[in-house]
Amino acid sequence: MKMYGLIGKKLGHSYSPHFFQEKFSKEKIDGEYRLFEMDNPKHLREMIEKMPDLKGLNVTIPFKLEVAPYLDRLDPVARITGSVNVIKIIRSKQGLFLMGFNTDVYAFEKTLRPLIKNRPNIRGLILGTGGAAHTVSYVLRKLGIYFNFVSRKPTKVESIKYSWINAEIMHNYRLIVNTTPVGMFPRVEDCIALPYDKVTPLHILYDLIYNPEETLFLQKGRAHGAVTKNGLEMLHLQADRSYSIWKGKLFL
Repeated sequence: MKMYGLIGKKLGHSYSPHFFQEKFSKEKIDGEYRLFEMDNPKHLREMIEKMPDLKGLNVTIPFKLEVAPYLDRLDPVARITGSVNVIKIIRSKQGLFLMGFNTDVYAFEKTLRPLIKNRPNIRGLILGTGGAAHTVSYVLRKLGIYFNFVSRKPTKVESIKYSWINAEIMHNYRLIVNTTPVGMFPRVEDCIALPYDKVTPLHILYDLIYNPEETLFLQKGRAHGAVTKNGLEMLHLQADRSYSIWKGKLFL
């Protein structure tokens, strides 16, 4: 039986095992998908060496940026974004070779395009600055969408503080993407602090979180007429692409 899995710090929220086991059953694949919680990825290679049946891994928060130094090579998108969400494990007589990929870019772009169709000159706010934020920023740059990162302690030139977001900014930035874990299961009562009363039907609120299906961030956006989107479709798209990479059917 071939084994695949997900690495991250806390994985109780993940739908990945359900998704892959359903896929394996439907396609009659002799495979197993496991969760591997760890404090940091520095022992990743050691873990993989002890599990000869392990063929590939997904990577989730907070390791999408941290895992790169422990890999042998990155695909072009992972190298540019610095964010890795897929690891292909290659074993040979020469030893273990780990290659990192980013399938989040493909999945986010594919799910975002229909939302922004016929919305020229839209501007974006990216909530957070982690690996997922790097993925989102890559896509927005590709699509020619001007954006700012939003964080508690801005360090980038294009960053602003949450407390700086006022009526004028809300009017000018109508695409808001949450890349933070705020509101994710089990802390579903948490919510990003924004002036939601300034949200309008012209806004798009996209939350990369998929558990719960509708975070408070999305609920408050929907209450003011905004278009809302969670991360479930993105999860499915990136997962399918991950499996294609592991099976050798896709080379990026």
